[in-house]
Amino acid sequence: MAKPLAQPGVRGGKLTQAQLDARAQQRSEDDDLIREAQAGQRMAFDALVRRYDQSVLRLALHMLGNEQDAQDVHQEAFIKAYRHLGNFRFECSFYTWLYRIVTNLCLDQLRRRKSRREDPATVLDASGDEMDLLSNVSDDRAMANPARELERKQMGVSINDALDKLTPRERTVFELKHYQGLKLRTIGEMLNTTEETAKNTLFRATRKLRANLATLRA
Repeated sequence: MAKPLAQPGVRGGKLTQAQLDARAQQRSEDDDLIREAQAGQRMAFDALVRRYDQSVLRLALHMLGNEQDAQDVHQEAFIKAYRHLGNFRFECSFYTWLYRIVTNLCLDQLRRRKSRREDPATVLDASGDEMDLLSNVSDDRAMANPARELERKQMGVSINDALDKLTPRERTVFELKHYQGLKLRTIGEMLNTTEETAKNTLFRATRKLRANLATLRA
């Protein structure tokens, strides 16, 4: 039985030997499950889904900032992975291959969002009314200080606005690096490009964000 997935992105330094061993073991288990799934065993693919389910949803939610869009990408990603699993050639880890699918779906969603200028900070609630995600994040400490709560909301809106001014690819690289903690080489693989290109894209995204957020420090 597959063990729960450890976070693929590791922040803050090199992996320990124990972490490297755990990752190698995880990849070996993934490969076994993939071979079984390719042979027609649906339960093996279900095990892969359970292993990566929450990580895929977190990635989509981080990138899109919209729960409904993230749920849609989450579902579509696993459907697409199931349909194309026969093409998996074991040249990379399963999570890299799966994250590439998720990332491309999120990129498509971000491009559509830009074309219709959708506000990523708002979603529709169960009654069909708009709901501001930032205003619905509970923070008891902030609520005890109205000024701090207002500052937090303004900061959140400013960051969302700054992220929305990035190109879809710049935002994707920034999110994968800083929110998912992935290495640039892995990000390059996910985007079908080189590590150097991913590094240059991250540099451009960071420079734009700093410029757009400069007024907050003034």
